[in-house]
This record gives sequence, structure tokens and C-alpha cells, in this order.
Amino acid sequence: MSGGEALAKSLGREGVEIVFGIPGIQIYGVVAALRDEPGIQLVVTRHEQAATYMAYGYARASGKPGVALVVPGVGVYNAAAGLATAYSRSQPVLLIAGQIPRDQMGKNLGGVHEVEDQIDIVRPVTKWRQQALAPKAIPGAVSEAFRQMQTGRPRPAYLEVPPDAAVERDEVELREPVPVSRIVPSPEQLKEAASAIARSRLPLIVAGGGIALSGAEQALLELVEATNIPVVTSGGGKGAIPDSHPLCYGSCVSPGGERHEMNQLLDVMKTADVVVGIGTRFSLGNPAGESSTLVNINIDDFDLTRIQDNTIPLRGDAKATINSLLPLLVEAGCRDRPSPAQAVSAARRLIAYYDIRDNEPQYPILEAIRRGTPEDAYTVWDVTQFGFYSRTHWQVNHPNTYIDSGYSFNLGFAFPSALGAKLAKPDHPVVCFAGDGSFMFNSSELSTAIKYGINVTTVIFRDDAYGNVARDLDDFFDGSYGTDLTNPDFVKFAESFGAIGMRADDPMDLETLIPTALEQQAPVVIDVPIGHIPLPRPKQIEHVPKLPWTHPQEGLISFES
Repeated sequence: MSGGEALAKSLGREGVEIVFGIPGIQIYGVVAALRDEPGIQLVVTRHEQAATYMAYGYARASGKPGVALVVPGVGVYNAAAGLATAYSRSQPVLLIAGQIPRDQMGKNLGGVHEVEDQIDIVRPVTKWRQQALAPKAIPGAVSEAFRQMQTGRPRPAYLEVPPDAAVERDEVELREPVPVSRIVPSPEQLKEAASAIARSRLPLIVAGGGIALSGAEQALLELVEATNIPVVTSGGGKGAIPDSHPLCYGSCVSPGGERHEMNQLLDVMKTADVVVGIGTRFSLGNPAGESSTLVNINIDDFDLTRIQDNTIPLRGDAKATINSLLPLLVEAGCRDRPSPAQAVSAARRLIAYYDIRDNEPQYPILEAIRRGTPEDAYTVWDVTQFGFYSRTHWQVNHPNTYIDSGYSFNLGFAFPSALGAKLAKPDHPVVCFAGDGSFMFNSSELSTAIKYGINVTTVIFRDDAYGNVARDLDDFFDGSYGTDLTNPDFVKFAESFGAIGMRADDPMDLETLIPTALEQQAPVVIDVPIGHIPLPRPKQIEHVPKLPWTHPQEGLISFES
């Protein structure tokens, strides 16, 4: 078979159903093979960065690797933006790229799309990279790419195939998918961790994105309910446990630590005598006080012991490790721990009262959006004012349904990522939230949405500016500069592609407009004119009570407003 056929059939064996990409001269052999591979659909995008963003959204929603295909050189440069997002959120995205012919590689002769040392372009945003220079090498390379993406910490992989390798024919041996086993810490390490947790008076769980990557949501729920240990989630961990659960404090993700609810949740972590981190890199720094113990469950060696010296490191898969740890905790009597549910509830009311309900204009709009959006909808939040705000305040009660760009903060990622999520979950509503600046980065993908019937609802908050930048320059640098935007009429713009356009008279109208949009059998764009929104600031009050807590020996400490 040809190298292209070997590639297509290898992808099929790994369970790939969709490849996102753009046909081009150096990948004709691959495209022709995908055309003839019945189990795989090529979804053609209008820009290479949209191909990797769609693969990212597909991976986030499905839990399976997303695959993108681009031409070499500039195609790889463009696609690297989506790889950066996938890298920051530890998602398995495979980028397959073309190359120039083998006999021209490394000679800098100025071939079409030539970039010297092309593989180095993606080195900072991939876990694994390889060239497959002949048909025989392709099945093994694909197998290793998927093994790398599905073992240890999942992150993007990269494979490049020269055009001659894609069309040459040879005897090729296809591979079966490599079985993936879950890593579990040693019995001795688990006993040490269980003993520390059982002895603790004020334990706390910090749940991160590794919960979803491991499929450990149910295991975490069983752990929490069996031990009565409350939970704080990281940004990547939103949805690891339902926000509505009585033992969930919510997300501690505000940048910089200046916001009140951020400081309050940090106080929770500082008060705990044992913090159990599960699948989190602790981007906020040391989660516990100097005298406390960190039980750190993580698959990545780098994140195991870098946080603090007093750490019990448990290198392992989140689900398998929780399942192995829980019986030891039950045996040690952790079921007898009093429930802190009343204290957690009081704390959440306190945070809301002091910070947001009457003082921050974003909050009532977010509440209206929440009322209008089905609870099981997948929501994708761009780098926009409401995207920032949602990281703390959007309530998530279903796993994997909250999608953001992680620490890469890629402007414009959300719309194509939402299209990928919808292809992964065609029976679920998908709603994208973007600013007018970010939407226009990939607005041409409305063409893709219409072509393939990807019925995503997109809410555009339009202030005719790069709003966050304009506000910050005004607030902190004596005036904005270069932030004004000239926009199309977004309703007419959507209609010009064959989509449906709607316009809100007031942002609060989203409570009724979103359900109406989701009833349509077409992509929908909702234009939401919105004025200047100030930086969220907590109320200035003389005294803020510390969060209530639970003390097993002294009983429940709580208070009412």
C-alpha cells in the first residue's frame, strides 16, 4: 500500500473518525487515501489554525485524540496556535504535516512551503515529534503518537510525512493499538497517604484537569462522599465535581489573587492541615500552609514535588489512584468525619454577597445566560470579559462541558473549538461565547459550519473594541490606543453564509434568545451590543469574616449573614 493509505488505515485502527485540515500540494497522497478510507471524514476548514482548534474542541468534548492535517511550512506555523492551546490544557491533539520531498530536505533550496528544521517549530507545544520518511515507518509512528498522547500527561503530538513517502508503495505491516494501562502508586505510598489524611483535622481536596483526563469524576465523587472532605476546583478542574454539590466550594481561578473570593478560597487552602491535590499543577502556587502536608496525586513527575517540601507524592493515574486509596481511607475510619456541607454553603453565600450580586455588572448577565443555557450544554469561552469572569462564576454540573483556552489564552480559539466540540457531541447543545474582536479571528469558519451542518450557537459581545485591552489601558495607562474596531453587521454577516443572525436589545435578553437559537436547525450568531464593562472589583468593606470551616473535634463552625 502507499504511505498515505498506511497513514489513513493506521488512524482508522486507532479509532479516528474525523480529521480536520486543508488539502494541499505536499499532502495529496494523504488526502487521496483519506478519501478512500470509509470510516474517516475529512472536515475541511478555512484556516490551518482552525484545524487544530477544532481538533482541540473535539478532544475536550469527546475525551479522544483530535487529529489535524496541514501542509508544511506556513501551514505548520498557523496550526501551532491550536497546539499551544491543547498543550496548555493537556489535550491529545495529533498534527500531521506534509514536508518537502526527501531529497530536498535540509538543503535550503527554496522549495514550496520549505522551512528549515520544520519539526522545531512545534517543539515547545508538543510532547512528541517524529518524521516518517517511508511507507514502512508510518504505522509505527502513528502507533507511538497515540501511545504518547494517551499515557502519562496527555499533550499534543506531531508527525510529518514527505510527499514521496505518501505516494510510494511498499509492503507495510499495520499495527494494533497499544493497550494503555493506568499507573498506580505503590501500596506503601498509598498507606502513607491514607494515614496522613485519616489523621488530619481539616483536610481539603483540590481537583484539577487531570480528573477529566482520567475519567475520574465518579471516583472523585465517591471519595468526597465517603470521607466528607470538601473540594476546591482549579480552572482546568471545573466540572470535576458538580458545582451544585454541597461539598464543593467552587473554582479558585482568578488571576493575580486580588479578588475577594480568590483570597477567601486561598484562605481555605491555607487553613487545611492536609491538602489532597488530584491532577492539578497548582498554578496558584503553594496550596497549603507551611505546617501542612500536601498529598499530591499526579501523573506528571514534574508537578509531584515542586510545590512544597512536605509532600507525599503519589505518581499515578487519577482514577486508578483514587480507587486504590479510597478503601484504605474507609478502613481508617474516614467515614466518621462530620460533614462540612453547612459551612461550605455558608461560605459560598458569603463570597457571593460580598463580591458580586450588587457590585459587578457581569454577574447578573452571567446568571441570565445560565438560566437560558441547558445545564448539559457544552460551553466554549473565548478570551473575552465574560470568558475571564466565567472561570470563577460559571456553574458547571456536567463533566467536560466547560471549555476554555487554559493558560495560553488564545484570542479567537473559541468558535472553531466549539465546532469541533459539536462534531464530537452532535446530540448536545453547544454554545460559544466570544467578543467581537476574538470572533473575527476565525469568523470565516461560518463557512465550515454551514458546509457540514455544525449547528453551534455563537454569542458575540460587541463593544466595537478589544474591550479588555481598552479598559486596562484606560484604567492603568492613562488612556487606550489602537483598540477600536470596525465590525460588520453580525446579523447580516451570519446570513450571508446561510446561518441565522439574531440581535439582542439588552444582554439580559440572552435568557430567552439562547433557547430560541438552540431550537434552530442551523448555526446561529447572536449579536449582543454591550457598553463599557468595568473591571470586577469587590466591595470595599472594613471587615470580611473568614470562611467557616469544620473542626471534627470541636464541631461545625458556621454563621449566617
